Amino acid sequence: MSTKLEFSVRIQATRPHVWRAMLDDPTYRVWTRPFCAGSYYEGSWDEGARIRFLSPEGGGMVAQIAANRLHEFISIRHLGIIQDGVEDTDSATVKAWGPAFENYRFRDVDGATEVSVECDTSPEFEDYLRDAWPKALAVLRELCEAGPDAV
Repeated sequence: MSTKLEFSVRIQATRPHVWRAMLDDPTYRVWTRPFCAGSYYEGSWDEGARIRFLSPEGGGMVAQIAANRLHEFISIRHLGIIQDGVEDTDSATVKAWGPAFENYRFRDVDGATEVSVECDTSPEFEDYLRDAWPKALAVLRELCEAGPDAV
């Protein structure tokens, strides 16, 4: 059974600035620390591209970018897990929850950018995500509001 979680943050910066901070590799590594220190991605944010979200130990998730509307919307379709560098998209464990979506929306609101996150999760990860997402979005806000040179 899947649960849909929603989080949002208002950031005093333009949509292009926030978009870049969220998706560019150096700043992605900073704002995602509340999920896993040292996490990173391999691949592209281009629509249709395959992307791997990884921990320093080589575990993580494999996904496809389902949609990418520049400075407006990103949809990530999680396809499976990665253990010891090996992708698993077919096991019963993965089939029980996958595919799962993680969507980012960027809107102009009163001179700021509102980032809304919507993600599917299984019950065993719900508490973890409810704790980590607000922290991660707070870091993203700090990065963006520190100015363009910080991103």
